Amino acid sequence: MRYIVFTDLDGTLIDHNTYSYDAAKPAIVELKEKGIPLIFCTSKTRAEIEVYVRELGSSHPFISENGGAIFIPRDYFDLDYPVSKTEGDYDVIELGTSYDTLRHVLLNIRTHENMDIIGFGDMDDEDVSKDTGLDIGSARLAKMRDYDEAFILKGDENTAGRLKEKIREHGLNYTRGGRYWHILGDNDKGKAVNLLAGLYRREYGEIRTIGLGDSLNDLPMLQAVDVPVLVQKHNGEHDPRITDPGIMRVAGIGPVGWNIAIKEIISSVS
Repeated sequence: MRYIVFTDLDGTLIDHNTYSYDAAKPAIVELKEKGIPLIFCTSKTRAEIEVYVRELGSSHPFISENGGAIFIPRDYFDLDYPVSKTEGDYDVIELGTSYDTLRHVLLNIRTHENMDIIGFGDMDDEDVSKDTGLDIGSARLAKMRDYDEAFILKGDENTAGRLKEKIREHGLNYTRGGRYWHILGDNDKGKAVNLLAGLYRREYGEIRTIGLGDSLNDLPMLQAVDVPVLVQKHNGEHDPRITDPGIMRVAGIGPVGWNIAIKEIISSVS
């Protein structure tokens, strides 16, 4: 049986504070040695993900901006599938709503509801760097958004409830990650994982999917895989908003827990 691993990045494969994946390297190496695809499925942009693609020498597809698009290396699959467009060496399957539309709606809500909302589109590179802890170059990549606007909402839970209502009224969706709110279209990580896993099944037959995450925006992905794993957040706790009893909770913060879980799950894979 062929295993496929889908993973969140921030707070899961990479540390929430340091953005390092050093603690996960032993398991990453083992996946590569066993020929198990490692699929990044994250709120990060294509430009951000490609940094990790290069660093880890990945030749596999990846999913950007909370399921906004799937990027598949050209000729990766020996089968036909619907392609929205081609970019560079990738076939792109777009599932999300355009960034311009998302920004327009978010600004409309901010103005008419008098909400204190600050999106990445309102920040310059230095602002994003200061807020996220990313270096300037990485902050610039984080602003190169296509299908998802990350933003900060200041206010209480009543404000949050009103925001959710207004986003839904515009026919859009939202999620919350480890750091930010996100406004997005009719897409999520789970839909993208299901589509990509379907291509793997057509190509290879029976597969077993593993998914790892740490936050609420990972829940659709975790519910779409055969073996879902929740790692501890940077505060040492599992996200209390995720209550599904079918999701494995591993002891270990971010990449530490990721490493433990992967090595345990694939220990019997030849």
